[in-house]
Amino acid sequence: MSAARDFDVIVIGAGHNGLAAAATLARKGRRVCVLERSDQLGGMAGNFSPAKGVTAPRMAHLLYNLNPVVARELGLGERVPLKTLALPSVALSPDGNHVVVEAGKARFADGRAHPDAAAFAALHDRLTRFAGLLAQMSENPPPGLQGSLLDPAKLGELIRLARLGLGMKRLGKVEMREFLRILMSNAHDLVLDEMGDGPLAGLLAADAVRGAFAGPRSPGTVFTLMYRMGNGGNVALPMGGMGTVAEAFASAARAVGCDIRLGNGVAGIEVADDRAVGVLLDDGTRLSAGAILSSAGPMPTLKLTGIRHFDTEAVHRLRHHRCKGSVAKINLVLSGAPAIPGLPVDMNRGRLVIAPSVEYVERAFNPAKYGEMPTAPSIELLLPGLSDPSLASDGRQVASAIVNFVPPAPDGGWTKARRNALLKTVLGVLEQYAPGLSGLVTQSETLAPPDIEALTGAPGGHWHHGEMGFDQVLTNRPANGMARYRFGVGGLYLCGAAAHPGGDVTGAPGRNAALQLLRDGVL
Repeated sequence: MSAARDFDVIVIGAGHNGLAAAATLARKGRRVCVLERSDQLGGMAGNFSPAKGVTAPRMAHLLYNLNPVVARELGLGERVPLKTLALPSVALSPDGNHVVVEAGKARFADGRAHPDAAAFAALHDRLTRFAGLLAQMSENPPPGLQGSLLDPAKLGELIRLARLGLGMKRLGKVEMREFLRILMSNAHDLVLDEMGDGPLAGLLAADAVRGAFAGPRSPGTVFTLMYRMGNGGNVALPMGGMGTVAEAFASAARAVGCDIRLGNGVAGIEVADDRAVGVLLDDGTRLSAGAILSSAGPMPTLKLTGIRHFDTEAVHRLRHHRCKGSVAKINLVLSGAPAIPGLPVDMNRGRLVIAPSVEYVERAFNPAKYGEMPTAPSIELLLPGLSDPSLASDGRQVASAIVNFVPPAPDGGWTKARRNALLKTVLGVLEQYAPGLSGLVTQSETLAPPDIEALTGAPGGHWHHGEMGFDQVLTNRPANGMARYRFGVGGLYLCGAAAHPGGDVTGAPGRNAALQLLRDGVL
């Protein structure tokens, strides 16, 4: 480590992955600076105040896959305060026969047994076992043994692959064959082979494609469903809002000496002798470092570095990286809590999913394929104030809606009229399940993919910084030849959701990238 440098490592972006990378490196004694253009932590996992006395999740609103290794190493929930509350998932039905899922068990909201409860439990159990293998792979760089097996540096890789193989062996021959059979198949066929179509099946289909430009019939959607079930299919609400997750990561980073600078945008990554040596800030300040980690997407990082530093084939691959966002986020301030006929009041606090059948989810995807606006979108709705009264005062509530299958770039662009039309469509769908909800709205915000990109830096406004189809996961994330976090020039690494293992609030890409940098011995 050179005393002449301003820092050993500079991390671009103070989202949870950037902060996880920074904390991991600082725990190993490196001098780390995190630079964030926004004046707020968190990226996709941040809070905002849409009205006085109201706190809302700007983008993501729940935890699905917070990596347990990351949480343990950083002391989240122990040394660093982070309180969460487990929530049920509720598959809403137009006829009021809503289905509640808790701990892998399904029942009707009124307590009646669901006819597909046993089939659902068996499928859920099987998928969570398989998801455990994917979770194991997420805690390390994607499998690969490039170079000589005699290289001592390959020993750890051999051990990791052996453990993965042992995990597959423990499944047994029949289960292992089933895992390999369904891994690349589609969620539509898998789910409907096991149960009848309806809200319970629709819930699984919606989870398989949340944030993706894909319908349940698309190949590989079983993989994305299993990826989402890495934490046993459980969901949790961070008390105080999603921003408390980012604050927890930041507190862990600061506790080990990280310098986190908000309102410091990076204008360029400086390169000398084919190595990243520092950054140029928007205000003209230069900071030097031995390595740079970027939690921005591949193309934004390439542009910051300069295309001349990348070979033609790499640029070609990155230009074809699929990262067109198809999710909109709608935030509503309500004068009171909406009533949902057929749903007990205490269940209103759950994750409310509007996907009344697998076929509904598939049809919801159709307009987006042709650049058209949705007419009946799949929606994930949360009323976080029902579980956490600190988020709103005076009886008000926040409604946070993640709307799947909006066109990334509709003809004529995302005009104000289109945003208003989307809001009207979404409110119309919500009214079918919660009559009178529209009359409770006192304030609204509609964020299309370009807005999400502008606010968070997520490339294309994509919920996961890039599609998670088989051509863009594992050894192909973000692109073939770039799967181990190293990016183009020496000392430059990707550490965001565009890197392995991918999206969701996990912290794994950041941690893995930091450990790869240390293994490479660049400092």
